[in-house]
Amino acid sequence: MEDAIQIVTSIKNGQVKPIYFLMGEESYYIDKIAKYIEAHLMPEEEKGFNQMVMYGRDTTVDEIISNSKRYPMMAQRQVIIVKEAQDLSRTIEKLEAYSDNPQPTTTLVVCYKYKKIDKRKKLYKSVAKAGVIFESKRLYENQVSDWIQKTLKASGYAISPKASQMLVEFLGTDLSKIDNELQKLQLIAPKGTNITPELIEENIGISKDFNNFELRKAIGMRDSVKAHRIINYFAQNTKDNPMVVTVSLLFGYFSQILQYHGTADKSKANVAKVLKVNPYFVADYVLAARNYPMKKVSQIITYLRETDVKSKGVGAANMPAGDLLKELVVKIMN
Repeated sequence: MEDAIQIVTSIKNGQVKPIYFLMGEESYYIDKIAKYIEAHLMPEEEKGFNQMVMYGRDTTVDEIISNSKRYPMMAQRQVIIVKEAQDLSRTIEKLEAYSDNPQPTTTLVVCYKYKKIDKRKKLYKSVAKAGVIFESKRLYENQVSDWIQKTLKASGYAISPKASQMLVEFLGTDLSKIDNELQKLQLIAPKGTNITPELIEENIGISKDFNNFELRKAIGMRDSVKAHRIINYFAQNTKDNPMVVTVSLLFGYFSQILQYHGTADKSKANVAKVLKVNPYFVADYVLAARNYPMKKVSQIITYLRETDVKSKGVGAANMPAGDLLKELVVKIMN
């Protein structure tokens, strides 16, 4: 986030580079930077002749170079944005011929999503010298909750830890998808609002009571009644609650409990750092560790692996997903 903000800030301050090579697995910031340049780098009246959007699947590197070498018409600069440039991965190295001596009156923006160029190759070194290379790395699941909080804070909103975790578990780590839902919430709620699980349930459709976060918490507390109530809900709504996701999240949860058992320094700050969780949730892990000794946790991880195999049709005689989950929860909590 900081690198993306720095690029936009530099452009606002008039420090415009001839080449912006935006690459990496996370498309969110690539799109954000490209959209900012497309919208703000050039006055509206000059865009007709001097701003061009090209697509990797419909062009060649030679055509990009040819257009980049043109002079602007009745303007100080021209802007060329190449979207989906990853479709040119086989020939992208040819861009080095241009990046070695870029046209100073052209701003070339290359959106190279889901891939990255080799840092050892001449193209990388050439572009880095002439312009800006931005690598957008995909966030880990434990980082997305913090990203949500920072994004909302920048817009004048707050969000509770549980609400943030609900969004991560339901939407995954796709920042563009999460941002779309956050935009919806900001249209509904006035600035200064604290986003709660209830607000998310009402406007996004994620149940605040029947979700994987609540299932993990119920299991950690050994609340058998609540855990089975959630599992029954999952069994009736398998499309919205895929078993593979539930098993994966439970595996991660008990792996963290195993880590907790093996951690010498059990202070709140250190546990949060080791488990890579919000300090708000540390108490839940402390309770779960009391309820599940290390030997039991190791056994549960074995159960989870067995259930994962069964869910793929091995040795389960096509057992419904709901029944597999019920069987798993009984084994975990016995």
